[in-house]
Amino acid sequence: MGGKIRVLIVDDSASVRQTLSTLLSEDPDIEIMGVANDPFMAAKKLRDEIPDVITLDVEMPQMDGITFLRKLMSQHPIPVVMCSSLTETGSETLMQALEAGAVDIILKPRIGAADHLAEHAEQIRQTVKGAARASVSKLRASRLKERPVQGKLTADAVLPPPKIGAMAKTTEMVVCVGASTGGTEALRELLEALPANSPGMVIVQHMPEKFTAAFAKRLNSLCEVEVKEAVNGDPVLRGHVLIAPGDKHMLLERRGARYEVSVREGPLVSRHRPSVDVLFRSAARSAGANAMGVIMTGMGDDGARGMNEMHQAGAFTVAQDEASSVVFGMPKEAIAHGGVDRIVPLDQIAREILAADKRR
Repeated sequence: MGGKIRVLIVDDSASVRQTLSTLLSEDPDIEIMGVANDPFMAAKKLRDEIPDVITLDVEMPQMDGITFLRKLMSQHPIPVVMCSSLTETGSETLMQALEAGAVDIILKPRIGAADHLAEHAEQIRQTVKGAARASVSKLRASRLKERPVQGKLTADAVLPPPKIGAMAKTTEMVVCVGASTGGTEALRELLEALPANSPGMVIVQHMPEKFTAAFAKRLNSLCEVEVKEAVNGDPVLRGHVLIAPGDKHMLLERRGARYEVSVREGPLVSRHRPSVDVLFRSAARSAGANAMGVIMTGMGDDGARGMNEMHQAGAFTVAQDEASSVVFGMPKEAIAHGGVDRIVPLDQIAREILAADKRR
């Protein structure tokens, strides 16, 4: 290829955009055509100018990188190098990126990404140079052979795809916990046993409005993990615990490659608001096998149906045993519905969470 390799950098992190721009520009054979903080800005730039290579982040707001990659490959194939921490453990997301047409991968950690990229500058430059030489049309042709010819396009070609299953798997596990009677102290014991780098957790504890903020504040003062009352749109992060606010339902939702919570009004479900069934069902749909379900002490059957849905979706599920439960109603009903993988005492639940995280 003659002339410089022209690169478009697409990443929602300003520091990553700056770092990539600087380290790639240090190579005399590479020129930065432009930068974009999301796929929509990238699409605007592509109307005016076509780069030789695009570096593309997986985790971006509004539209995740793989969705944009698929649109790009179907309309104007360009060599794309995915840049994301999601690829570090060979997750299904990496496989999706490669199947969708990505040529290569640049790895970056979740913390200190700019420093990490700078340390691997030469490797990244070589990756981009290699991508510029790739024949995307051949990659695309080999994949098209496996797919039937499409008919006329409908509005679905423009509208965003359904969120369910948009990305098969991320590297992060989300722990979903439901509790009721006896749950406040049980949750304290559970959370105190977790280290600061534990998987992100979302909790529904049956509790009246206004009490959950104080409950979360108390737990936060006692635990290594960060605990707070959930606010609509809060991201689910490693080392953080979100507790559903009293009198509001909390759902787990996926935004590209990330998870966040939706806090909503709504009718009583299983006689409760917040409802464990609402959280668990949303986790089954949004997270599937990325989720882990934990049902703890409590009266009634809230969470039993939702946990069974999580189990059917591939989630690992745990119930607190009768001996350690203040009230064995909720765990007992979940077990009866067939959605529980393991039944353990309260003091072993933290161990189960950490073991499940380690298995990923």
